Amino acid sequence: MRTVVIIPARFASSRYPGKPLVPLLGRPMILWVAELAARAVGNHDVYIATDDERIAETVKEAGFKFIMTGAAQTGTDRIADAASEIDSDIFINVQGDEPLLDPKDILKIRDAKLQNLGKVINGYAWIGDSEDPASVNIPKVITNEKGDLVYMSRLPIPGFKGEKNAPVRYKKQVCIYAFSKEELRRYREFGRKSKLEQCEDIEILRFFELDVPVLMVQTKPGSLAVDVPEDVEKVESALRALQS
Repeated sequence: MRTVVIIPARFASSRYPGKPLVPLLGRPMILWVAELAARAVGNHDVYIATDDERIAETVKEAGFKFIMTGAAQTGTDRIADAASEIDSDIFINVQGDEPLLDPKDILKIRDAKLQNLGKVINGYAWIGDSEDPASVNIPKVITNEKGDLVYMSRLPIPGFKGEKNAPVRYKKQVCIYAFSKEELRRYREFGRKSKLEQCEDIEILRFFELDVPVLMVQTKPGSLAVDVPEDVEKVESALRALQS
């Protein structure tokens, strides 16, 4: 079964316009992510899905393939648009703002999908001591004991009645996903954001309305995303540490 990685990259981010082209140690962030993906599945199976010619030109000059998409409600809708033009069985969505992902985790998500073809796969990691569970920029995850997603929220979950019931630590979403083409087709044809998805601004919640189970797979901790300009310095620091 063929697996490809698609990286959604839009220029007009509401929180950080132009984010895919933000330089990290002198190189556009989208290239850091594309090269990580290529280490997992090979350069020929990496695509960047974008609606911006500047992003397309940047990745083309670096030797990566791109697919131009129209306006999309979410990154997953953009992935679905691109997937309709690619002959593949499994589509891995790697977010373009996580340049510290471990390529081994991309393969781990792929392998989980191969073993669970009836489920969407998503990554999670434990929130680190330096991260704030109350931050709305970190989607928190609760699963059942089998690992299936119960809910995801920008609030700290699970909640608790008293301090003695408080969770010792929290899970956070890691933005690597695996879908089949049919799952992406159904997602796009839903035609709108679901009510929960709209409230939380977490796109994977739409699958609840489609009765598609989501299996959460643990990935390497320590990944940092660039959500806002203030994140650039700490991500660059982590990249320097990896290079040293």
